[in-house]
Amino acid sequence: MNFLHTLSTVLFIVSFHPFTRAKPDTYVIHMDPSAMPKAFSSHHSWYFSMLSSISDTSEAASASSTVTSKHLYTYTHSINGFSATLTLSELESLKKSFGYLSFTRDRPLTVHTTHTSQFLGLNSVSGAWTAPNYGEDVIIGIVDSGIWPESESYSDEGMAQVPTRWKGKCESGTNFNSSFCSKKLIGARFYNKGLLSSHPKLTIPMNSPRDINGHGTHTSSIAAGNSAKGASYFGYASGTANGMAPRAHIAMYKVVWRYGTYTSDVLAAIDQAIQDGVDILSLSLGLSVDNNVLDDDPIAVATFAAMEKGIFIAASAGNDGPLYWSLVNGAPWMLTVAAGSIDREFDGILTLGNGVQITFESLYPGNFSRNQMPLVVMDECASVEELRQVRNNIIVCKDHLSISDQVENAESAMVSAAVFISNYSYLCELYTRSSFPAAFIGLDDGQTVIDYIKQNSDPRGRFQFRKTSIGTKPAPKVDAYSSRGPFLSCPNVLKPDILAPGSLVLASWSPVSEVTKVGSHPLFSKFNLLSGTSMAAPHAAGVAALVKKAHPDWSPAAIRSAIMTTANPFDNNLSPIKDVSNFNQPASPLDIGAGHINPIKALDPGLVYDATPQDYMKLLCAMNYTSKKIRMFTKLSHDCMNRSLDLNYPTFIAFFNDDGLSTSADKFEQEFQRTVTNVGKEGMAYTAKVTGMDGIKVMVEPPKLVFKQKYEKQSYKLRLEGPKLLKKDVIFGALSWRDDAGKYMVTSPIMATTITSQ
Repeated sequence: MNFLHTLSTVLFIVSFHPFTRAKPDTYVIHMDPSAMPKAFSSHHSWYFSMLSSISDTSEAASASSTVTSKHLYTYTHSINGFSATLTLSELESLKKSFGYLSFTRDRPLTVHTTHTSQFLGLNSVSGAWTAPNYGEDVIIGIVDSGIWPESESYSDEGMAQVPTRWKGKCESGTNFNSSFCSKKLIGARFYNKGLLSSHPKLTIPMNSPRDINGHGTHTSSIAAGNSAKGASYFGYASGTANGMAPRAHIAMYKVVWRYGTYTSDVLAAIDQAIQDGVDILSLSLGLSVDNNVLDDDPIAVATFAAMEKGIFIAASAGNDGPLYWSLVNGAPWMLTVAAGSIDREFDGILTLGNGVQITFESLYPGNFSRNQMPLVVMDECASVEELRQVRNNIIVCKDHLSISDQVENAESAMVSAAVFISNYSYLCELYTRSSFPAAFIGLDDGQTVIDYIKQNSDPRGRFQFRKTSIGTKPAPKVDAYSSRGPFLSCPNVLKPDILAPGSLVLASWSPVSEVTKVGSHPLFSKFNLLSGTSMAAPHAAGVAALVKKAHPDWSPAAIRSAIMTTANPFDNNLSPIKDVSNFNQPASPLDIGAGHINPIKALDPGLVYDATPQDYMKLLCAMNYTSKKIRMFTKLSHDCMNRSLDLNYPTFIAFFNDDGLSTSADKFEQEFQRTVTNVGKEGMAYTAKVTGMDGIKVMVEPPKLVFKQKYEKQSYKLRLEGPKLLKKDVIFGALSWRDDAGKYMVTSPIMATTITSQ
């Protein structure tokens, strides 16, 4: 694969065999492209020549065939370089080559695994979907597990022609050819050379862009799926499923396979997406928290190149919450998306013999008799044999063992139905998709059931399922699984950025991928309900497409600012958004960023905080990145004469780090400077208002900004003063700039904290 040279960093991804010839490992080798001899016409030919010069030709009939078998990918648009399989001695020889910078290991990644459009205020009568903006002509690239092209979500109906600037294509493979593409699905490619390098004996049954997993079909239809009528999950959430930008085009880059996902393949996908001409990239995968360092994260480096090309990146924050510092994909040039609930619940009802009804969350898809059945308390449900003896009753299990053990025992005993009582109500939500009729309830409802059984000689109950409730309150809430900030590799930029719907989202699915079981029988569906920041990221990508359509000349930073400064920190009760994992206490910016995404307001934000690639380089310099490391990110030279941790970002975070010797009289001060651009009309004036920040003095200078012209820039300073010994680990508030006419409120979260990564 030969590409044009566009960046100054050359990357090699190489694998070496230990002397025992065990399974190869993969490495990312960064090189300085300026070291390429003039005799070579391209970096691609240089790479092949270098491989030939260091190859152990004794292992092959010829050096040429050896190089061909070793080479995997060439990269030029994201991270420049190539992938190859090398022996240890070859790797050591390569490290001695002129222009060598550094190497990192090529690591596996994990995926971060409808009514949401209405919940976000999108409709064809009012709001962001009013003509002509359904995201027309915007191209969203999805890096995921492929796509099921026959889904109604990829219908051509109402779609514009493929943009003439598009350079992508649809690749043929197993059960997939170019005829499956259309005006909606305009690109489909697949990458697995890195996977096969790590598993050379592996046979891939669906070696094509076709999705047999379901994840990629789900995320892409969330971002830009066309209207799909009659959508439901076995009767739950029935209605019409729409993507956030239903007229945007989709390009799928398949990198997620049943056997694993590797950074070398993801890099090839991002490299190609940049070359193809996508406008938006949606990433619902990432490295583990333990391996998350910017210069050691090829995805962070690759997306920097995408940002330089004007591509907006939305990425999932990860599913390792609710602990602090668990967030991934936190590079400041990405929009990092947390996950929350929506105003919809899926329920079952347990009706006791005395008429008392207990509602519980459930996605049980099977039919169940409404006839009453005996209720039998089996305490901790520890014995499978004892459960078998009462399997034709509704068994009741108390939470002395783990719920997972109790569910496993009940399944092994093939019980007809069950009630599980747990002290951890948020854990009950994890078991809504049981393979048999079951209610997972908290202690209060559980005590109601126990009391009824004790007070009756013949206690009975019956189940009902497939109940969908719309308009539930409060919503949204941030879910426990959503990863929390700060971002370990760049804590001076507050992350995550935004909260978007991520819990039990209905979207299209691969109909050959099992969604659940009833008993031992697998069930399949064209739609599925999934939870994860994987689902939140494509919501944000779709909203970014709407903003991109409305403002095609805006930078990725301006689009991100519009989404963040118009976010809503309140739920549908007009109270602060709650944190499920913290006993429904108000969520902090480390949980939800600026708040819940608001597509309608994001189209017209009033002011934006813009940033250029040079601004990010100043940040990297202030983080003590050397010029050698910065060359890994960009072709732009930078001598680090100008450096600043104070990026022009629409958030503020201050670490009141206590050295252990501080007294109540010791003070902490920090000053921030920001520049905003007027994207509203001319002659606008804004006044600053600060809320929250208990015990910390906040000063804004000047307190009023006046803009005579559209696109005029104005700067201000925000200063925090407070005791080093804070009252709480996290104190937060917000700065809002309100225009005199009352149309705009441009809001940024402020946070002071003493939490550390130790």
